[in-house]
Amino acid sequence: MSKSSPVTPTPGGDVFDVLDLAACCAPIRREPLDPADARVLAEAFRALADPVRLQLLNLIATSAAGEVCACDLVEPVGKSQPTVSHHLKVLREAGLVEADKRGTWVWYSVVPHRLDELRRVLARR
Repeated sequence: MSKSSPVTPTPGGDVFDVLDLAACCAPIRREPLDPADARVLAEAFRALADPVRLQLLNLIATSAAGEVCACDLVEPVGKSQPTVSHHLKVLREAGLVEADKRGTWVWYSVVPHRLDELRRVLARR
């Protein structure tokens, strides 16, 4: 540490050279997410914070037909029909899946632009 460099004590009493610290850290070059966008994305990620919902979204997103009947999602995740319905409702309210009622059955498909939006945020550099 040079004598002319400013030094800053840490809460633990250690001292570090401010100029050396600035040299080792890359500057932030991007603006943070817009607060409104951050709130919307946080809701989507909150919906995905449950393993069952991640399983359900994966089953729907990877289905050959691009949609899945809710009745076909119960067995693969090993949960009761009411539990699966609850999780699908959370995914729907977060804008991650769409529901299409056909008679007695409800078919679910992913909302592609929402998944693309999440991918962009995760891949943002």
